[in-house]
Amino acid sequence: MYQSLANPSHPAHAAARGKDSIWRGVLRPALTVFVVLSAIVGLLYPLAVTGVARLLFPEQAAGSLIVRDGKVVGSRLIGQSFTGERYFWGRPSATGPQAYNAASSGAANLGPNSPVLAEQVATRVAALRAAHPDQRGPVPADLATSSASGLDPHISPEAALYQAGRIARARQLPESEVRALIVHATEGPQLGLFGESRVNVLALNLALDDLKR
Repeated sequence: MYQSLANPSHPAHAAARGKDSIWRGVLRPALTVFVVLSAIVGLLYPLAVTGVARLLFPEQAAGSLIVRDGKVVGSRLIGQSFTGERYFWGRPSATGPQAYNAASSGAANLGPNSPVLAEQVATRVAALRAAHPDQRGPVPADLATSSASGLDPHISPEAALYQAGRIARARQLPESEVRALIVHATEGPQLGLFGESRVNVLALNLALDDLKR
């Protein structure tokens, strides 16, 4: 009536063999693949990419930092807020709680028909016209609208030239000298094909300060 536990056909032995089969056939290979891939993708690959980047592109791998007098003053990849009349102004930033907050990158998420966006742009345009009374043409769009990231470090050459007169007056410089500085700082499309010409605002403002050093 009763089967001995020593009998290989006993249900307990069959259950144990089933569990061992699941471990050997399913769980152990899955765990092995998980550990191996985690080590490769989560450790070895990032270390290899970082090592190659630091070897071939040391400046970019370190964050494209701009160093002045031994101190890091910013990055070529992240904009900064300039409000003084002696400096070029960058694009508006929608990040919070302060402008160009790299920990809170994002756009304003306002659609083209948004009355809030229309009011913001109108306010910015009015302020720009008041600060540049010598300019009669349209205000460059990138001076009145924020970028998708809120961190854009560049403006268009047209936006920089729009501000040349104000800066020349504030620094008591010939406007032609300021315009020449803009032309020299203008970067063309990447590889000559991708994107548009642009000016890095931080680099341009540092070049402005160098004129008086």
